[in-house]
Amino acid sequence: MIEVDIEGSAGNLPIRATFRSDSGVTALFGHSGAGKSTITKMIAGLLRPERGRIAINGETLFDTGKGMDQPVRMRRIGHVFQEARLFPHLTVKSNLAFARWAGRTIDRTRFDQVVELLGIESLLSRRPGTLSGGERQRVAIGRALLSSPRALVMDEPLASLDQGRKAEILPFLDRLCHEAKIPILYVSHALEEVARLADTLVVISRGETVACGPTAEIMTRLDLGAATGRHEAGSVLVGRVSAMDSHWSLSTIDVEGHEIEVPATGIEPGTEVRLRVRARDVSLALADVPGLSIRNRLPVTIEAITSETGPYAEILCRIGEQPLRVRLTRASVSDLGLAPGGQALALIKTIAIDRREIIGSGSA
Repeated sequence: MIEVDIEGSAGNLPIRATFRSDSGVTALFGHSGAGKSTITKMIAGLLRPERGRIAINGETLFDTGKGMDQPVRMRRIGHVFQEARLFPHLTVKSNLAFARWAGRTIDRTRFDQVVELLGIESLLSRRPGTLSGGERQRVAIGRALLSSPRALVMDEPLASLDQGRKAEILPFLDRLCHEAKIPILYVSHALEEVARLADTLVVISRGETVACGPTAEIMTRLDLGAATGRHEAGSVLVGRVSAMDSHWSLSTIDVEGHEIEVPATGIEPGTEVRLRVRARDVSLALADVPGLSIRNRLPVTIEAITSETGPYAEILCRIGEQPLRVRLTRASVSDLGLAPGGQALALIKTIAIDRREIIGSGSA
């Protein structure tokens, strides 16, 4: 559990952050310069807020009302930055064991668990200069985990990596987020990372918390366009793999009793998964259309439609209890007579759901 209610400043940027996350991965999301990293530095004790309270798992780290301000060392916040910051003259194994030199005991079983979790056993004898960017970040994460942290802060850990290296490390982050058993604060301005990893989403704009809640709900908020950006806006649907078709290389996902076909995932039937669906990849129809190549056709209820100028309208629909965000032209909304409370079919191309956007719980 992470509890934050602080005010302060960094240069000319005022900070007013208030959020609470009960478990799992909490993402701080916002544009560059929004104040995300400043907030994490305040949580870690590297910067001091002017007032407020910070607590992790029920233990208070900072409270101006009670005159409490634990030093950085006592807070035990593990940090992973954009750059791995490994010691170039040490092997991977020695970098991982650095916590021992900092006065902390490393349990051999724990060491082996972290090495296996991050898939770095084959790297132990190598030096950082011989590793890829993704490998270096995995080692940096391992070093942070072996420092016995109370919580882990990952500050834009993939920002310096190209798409290939991101694809290399994301499966390990998936597994880490499910198995670390400590609160993780994940800082990013990449919505695809947040959708894939986070349980709770905190949106930061100009140093202030503008929204906080379950990732699937916050991503579909129509009033957060300025803070989250429109181009990559979308939804996270939670379902369960119900079947695999090896002939056509497709998997079927059950979402609220309705079937969605996606590129074959390799995830076993019965496994819960999350699907990221971009708003721009969804169309709406008033009735089923024969002779159409789009195979995913899900009945939805229209809940809200934005009223704005420009060519586009944002529409919030529901598939059962789950929100689905749709972007259409305002002309289409008018032609179809769409309105809150109305019924429609959501049309989603199978190929629009990237294989990388399908995440199984606990998958590696």
